Amino acid sequence: MSPANALKGLWLAVVLLGSAPQSGAQEQQGVAVLAGGCFWCIEHDLEDLPGVTSVVSGYAGGAAKTANYKDVSSGNTGHLEVVEVRFNPQHLSYAELLQVFWRKIDPTDGGGQFCDRGPQYRPAIFALDATQEKIATQSKAALEASGWLPGPVATEILPAAPFYKAEEGHQDYAERNSLRYKYYRFSCGRDARVAKVWAKAPPLTAAE
Repeated sequence: MSPANALKGLWLAVVLLGSAPQSGAQEQQGVAVLAGGCFWCIEHDLEDLPGVTSVVSGYAGGAAKTANYKDVSSGNTGHLEVVEVRFNPQHLSYAELLQVFWRKIDPTDGGGQFCDRGPQYRPAIFALDATQEKIATQSKAALEASGWLPGPVATEILPAAPFYKAEEGHQDYAERNSLRYKYYRFSCGRDARVAKVWAKAPPLTAAE
C-alpha cells in the first residue's frame, strides 16, 4: 500500500469512528469545546458549517470558578478562549468537525494564534469524554503523519473543563461588528497564515 493510500485509510478510520452511533442525549446533540485563538474568529468560521446548530464564545481550562474577558486576556487565569459547538451527529460527526477545525487554525503554533500571543490563545481540543479523547488523539496523529504541515502539531488535547460563556458583547461579534471584525482579522494575518500553513494539504472533500 502506498503512503498516500495508507494516510487516506487512517483519515477514513478516524471519520468512521467519529460517525459511530452515540447513546442517550448525545444521539440528538453533540457538544465540542475547541480553542483556536480569538473566539470571534473560530465562532464565525464554524457557525455556518452544515450540521452545526450553535457556536458560543467562552472560556475554559482555568482553575478559577469564574471567568471574564479582562481577566482571561491577561493570561494569568489559566483559561483559554474557546467556543462551545453544538452539532447534530446525524449530519456532522465529531471527527468531521475536527477536520474542519484543524483547517481554520495553525496547529503548529502552541504559543498563541496569529497576532494573539500567550497561553490564553493557544489551540486546544477539550475532550468531553473518552470517545472524544480517542477520536481527537487519532485525528491529531493522522494530521501529524500527513506531512502537510511545516512543523509538528502543537495543539493540545485537554480533559473536560467547566465552560464559561463570554460576555454578550463577544457573542456573534463578526455579524454585529462587521467592519471592525474584518479589519482585526486582516491585520492579525489569520487567513494569510492559515493559507501558508495548509498550502500542501488537499482540499477537504466533506463537511467543509
